[in-house]
Amino acid sequence: MTALDVLDRRLVAALQVSPRATWGEIGGAVGENERTVARRLQRLLSTGAVRVTAILDELRCGLGTPVHLHVQVRPCTVEQVAEALSQRPDTRSVYGVTGSADVGCELVVPSRELLHDVLTAQIPATPGITQTQTQVVLYAFQTVAEWHAPYLTEEQVALLRATAPPSAGPPPERVELTAAERDVVALLAADGRIGFTAIAERLDLSVPTARRRVTALLDRGVVHLRAEVEPMLLGLEVEAQLWLSVRAHGLDRVGRTLAAHPSVRYCAATSGAHTMIVQVAVAHETELYRFLTTVLGPLDDVTDVNVTLITRAYKRGHLRKSGLLTLEYE
Repeated sequence: MTALDVLDRRLVAALQVSPRATWGEIGGAVGENERTVARRLQRLLSTGAVRVTAILDELRCGLGTPVHLHVQVRPCTVEQVAEALSQRPDTRSVYGVTGSADVGCELVVPSRELLHDVLTAQIPATPGITQTQTQVVLYAFQTVAEWHAPYLTEEQVALLRATAPPSAGPPPERVELTAAERDVVALLAADGRIGFTAIAERLDLSVPTARRRVTALLDRGVVHLRAEVEPMLLGLEVEAQLWLSVRAHGLDRVGRTLAAHPSVRYCAATSGAHTMIVQVAVAHETELYRFLTTVLGPLDDVTDVNVTLITRAYKRGHLRKSGLLTLEYE
């Protein structure tokens, strides 16, 4: 897998901040010619190196319960198990990992009624799995869709965020989606940059109505747009999942502190053996060491840390990964 050059990394980071920004808006924010931005990002999108999609906040919408699993497997069956889990429509991410588990998996169980059956019957019946440990997500402080690679200045990020419509206020804690809104979400999940005219044509709407529905979904935090790219392509070659034990009175403070760090892609409070999961992406193992000692270390409410490294991604954000991607530069 060939890493992107410096300019591509900056442009991808800009797309992560504002996935629906025009090439002109991205160029203006990062100080690059619009034609250069269009040529480079369209190439990355056409090759599949970058994919713009959308992820529902299922917990807020009452459409499912996010669950993280530590999966132990029989020797030499990691590929088999990971592929089987990746094919399940309810899995959002599947990783090969180091540590006591062999595979890390996040799935969204459609209902609480199904939770017991999925965890005690369906998943354990997967050939090769010998044991699982479950962590149910209670609250997400930071989603991967809200993260961007650390290659932009604060001013550039502010300019890009200004390209989106202003928020009407804090998002509601609970939202019930209509059938019409779910249709829009499905189109955004397939192509997060789909135009309002295309949405209107496919759903038999007026263009202003299509625009209002997309804006409302984003404004309420119901759906998060995401520019998906392998961190390794961005020069972030070390990915780690940190499982923390945090004192209850400090859980919110620790979660918000870690979510604000540029290396943290994901952070959520969970039930189970640990009370928080944090996913970190850095360039080298020494940077991970510094994160553990200088960022986590001073947080007195963190009483234990279990570090696992991601060795391979089989699925991210409901998108299955297939093989290695090679990019050639002109």
